[in-house]
Amino acid sequence: MAVEYYDFGPYKIHHSSVFHTTDLSFAFVNLRPAVPGHVLICPKREVKRVADLTDDENIELWRIAHKLGRQLESYHNASSLRLAIQDGPQAGQSVPHVHIHILPYWKNGDFENNDEINEKEKELKRKVVVDIERKDRSLEEMAQEANEYRKFVIS
Repeated sequence: MAVEYYDFGPYKIHHSSVFHTTDLSFAFVNLRPAVPGHVLICPKREVKRVADLTDDENIELWRIAHKLGRQLESYHNASSLRLAIQDGPQAGQSVPHVHIHILPYWKNGDFENNDEINEKEKELKRKVVVDIERKDRSLEEMAQEANEYRKFVIS
């Protein structure tokens, strides 16, 4: 029987937003993407901290991130990727379930050096906390994006 929802901490992710699954993990589109192509990968088992992952889960998450990141970068005509994990609440983890963020980035002159990236990240975090710019997408919008990613799903 097909799964209708996947557990992501206290949240339920509708199967239409999930575009890749394995025995140990799933990848899904973001409800509030920071940039186009912002997706998440997490273990099926609810694990709060990276240190609590099994070796197999850890290997599987990074294997998927490696392959999927390359495919997302190509699909979105990006020039770089950010792969990020916030491991614990003080590190900015908003959902207590390990997850890797993959965010494509483009060469557009926004960041001339890493210090500018860090300042922009601080600004974005302030905006995210008060939720000024990022709005929830509809299930239909998310399903449409997931359908696009299923076309090049990793093997």
